[in-house]
Amino acid sequence: MNQEISKIFNQIIELLEIKGNSVFRINAYRKSVKILDNLKTDVSEIYNQSGLKGIRDLGIGEKNAKKIEEYIKTALRHSSGQGKIKDFEKLKEETSIRNIITHFFKSKGLSLQELKENAKKRKIIYSRFTKPAKQLLELSGSVETAKDAIDKVALWANSRKLDYAIETVFKKWLELDKLKPKEIVKKPFYNNDPMVWSETKRKWYVISKSGEWLLFADKESKIEWKVIE
Repeated sequence: MNQEISKIFNQIIELLEIKGNSVFRINAYRKSVKILDNLKTDVSEIYNQSGLKGIRDLGIGEKNAKKIEEYIKTALRHSSGQGKIKDFEKLKEETSIRNIITHFFKSKGLSLQELKENAKKRKIIYSRFTKPAKQLLELSGSVETAKDAIDKVALWANSRKLDYAIETVFKKWLELDKLKPKEIVKKPFYNNDPMVWSETKRKWYVISKSGEWLLFADKESKIEWKVIE
């Protein structure tokens, strides 16, 4: 159970960073994650033996200890054994649009910090992306499905050096599963001259600048494989 709760706390940290919460609150979660990750005993056993005090004695703050208690109690009521934390569910809902927008820019190589800095400088008009992100959420049904769709479009577009927007996901929605990254083709060269392999003679040849096929007599380790756009 330690890893399940730790994973949720890590997700909370990510969402709080997106929302722009205080460093103090975020650090409290980071401290809890560290304790849970290093804990050799299942936290539910500690709770069953010593209650909330047992969790607090680990060095976890009261608010996070209560969230762990909530997860343990709700897990006992569900057949799947998966617990819930109401604040986490609420936070996911509150940050859903921002989460999608942040992920979109992440797919373009822009970190959260860079996104915030660009937004402050008005290099990125954040509100411009709110409406399409909301539409994408309505279309996909969940943040995770929306983010997965963005990833598929990003891989497809980036491999072809194409620009893309959140709206591109709408346009490609019905063919998302068919979108594949462009295949990376590598071809052999020797001293910047292209090479060909002869299946008949089972030998490599170097094509000279005049177009003549010259028998390759060097070591195969000298062959340079280059990506061909």
